[in-house]
Amino acid sequence: MFPLDFDVTDLVKAYGYVAVGCIVGFESLGIPIPGEWALVVAAAYAGTTHDLNIEMIVFAASTGALCGGSGGYWIGRHLGFPLLKRYGRYVLLDQSRLKVAQYMFQNHGGKVVFFGRFVAPLRAFASVLAGANGMGWRHFFVVNALGGLVWASFFGAVAYSLGPKAYDLITKFGLLALFGGVVALIASLVFFHRHERILIDKVESMYPGELVLPPDNSPERIARPARNET
Repeated sequence: MFPLDFDVTDLVKAYGYVAVGCIVGFESLGIPIPGEWALVVAAAYAGTTHDLNIEMIVFAASTGALCGGSGGYWIGRHLGFPLLKRYGRYVLLDQSRLKVAQYMFQNHGGKVVFFGRFVAPLRAFASVLAGANGMGWRHFFVVNALGGLVWASFFGAVAYSLGPKAYDLITKFGLLALFGGVVALIASLVFFHRHERILIDKVESMYPGELVLPPDNSPERIARPARNET
C-alpha cells in the first residue's frame, strides 16, 4: 500500500475520472504506481466534496483495470514468455520449471488474477504473469474484468462512505492484504520445493516436448511434442 501521495491527490482533483482511469490502467499494465490510492483519494474526495460522482469513479477504475490488465497480458504473452524461455535458466527457471509454472497458472491463474487485484505487488504484475504463463485469454478477460469491478466497487464504496477517515482504514487493510500475499507466496514456494520433482514429472508426462504457449482458446494445453525434422 502506498502512503498518501499529494501528486496523486492533485492529479485526481485536476483531472478527475481520467486521472483515476489512467493511473489504475498504468498500474495494471505492470507499472508499480499507486492505482489503488488514486481510487481511494478520488472516492474519499467525492464523499467529502461531492464534486465527483462515485459511480463514475468506480467505472473509471474498472475500465482502467480492464484495459491496463489486457495490455499487461499482451506484454506477458508476446514479450515476457520469449524472454523467460530464452533466459529463464539464468534465474533458475529452466524449461521444466516453466512448464510447471504454466500448469499451475492455468489451473489456478483465475484466483491469482482475481484476488491479486487486492494485493499491491500482484495488482501490478498479475496480468503480465498470466500472459507469460499462457493463461487462456477468454478466462483471463472474464476474471480480470470481474476482479477489477469488485475491487473498484469495494474500495470506492468504503472510501466514499468514510471520507478522509478512509485513508487510515484502507492503509491498514492494504498492509494486511500485503502480509497475506507474502505468506501465500512463501507457502507456495515451500510447497513447490517439497513437491518439485513430482510436479515436474507429472507435467512432463502430460506435456512432453518443447515448451510453447498454448493457443488462446485452448488453455488446457501447455506444450506440444517437438516436431521431428525430416
